[in-house]
Amino acid sequence: MDFIKGEVLYVNKPLHWTSFNLVNKLRWKLQKTLKMKHLKVGHAGTLDPLATGVMILCTGKATRLIESFQYQTKEYVATLALGATTPSFDLELEVDATYPTAHITRELVDEVIPRFTGEIWQVPPVYSAVKVDGKRAYDYAREGQEVELKPKLLVIDEIEVLDFALPLLKIRVVCSKGTYIRALARDIGQALGSGAHLTALERTRIGEVKLPDCWEIDALVDHVEKEILSAQASEQN
Repeated sequence: MDFIKGEVLYVNKPLHWTSFNLVNKLRWKLQKTLKMKHLKVGHAGTLDPLATGVMILCTGKATRLIESFQYQTKEYVATLALGATTPSFDLELEVDATYPTAHITRELVDEVIPRFTGEIWQVPPVYSAVKVDGKRAYDYAREGQEVELKPKLLVIDEIEVLDFALPLLKIRVVCSKGTYIRALARDIGQALGSGAHLTALERTRIGEVKLPDCWEIDALVDHVEKEILSAQASEQN
């Protein structure tokens, strides 16, 4: 493996890690083992700390491929808690409002969910990295300032109900770049005449890359070190 010329690596992002945590750990191991001060390492498609699943990391000259990976279709499995909302639309912040759920039946769910396939307009979460006047939206939110975010046109190819048992709704979503599954949870809750927030999110695919193709991060950095040391030993012999 040539990490300077460029490698594309698939990783299963752990819960509570930021996307930067993954990049930083791999970069640190590569620079230390290769005895380099600087090496490009990047990722294709951010995942929130409370999300897990497929991430593509690129090293060296392969970082040029990042944009092409970002535009590939993504698949997620999301668990929504119906009847309650949070300001972040997930478990990062505590519940700020509760709503009735007794009227939500499987028939209602099956009627509402198809409305979110095809081209849809989506307003990003206030707690997001969307820039407004050069500043991240989440910075305004954390300062208690209101900010108006413009809706974006997205494409959702598929939504499938995997499980439904009040108050939980588990769905599989296949969608385009830029889709906020947290915002989709908010919108589904509203369409059901209630509220909703994410309790779990796993990205199961980017393009043709699926979870079984991914390394766990600790196993990956060990593998990377062994590959480099093995190559260096071969060169010396």
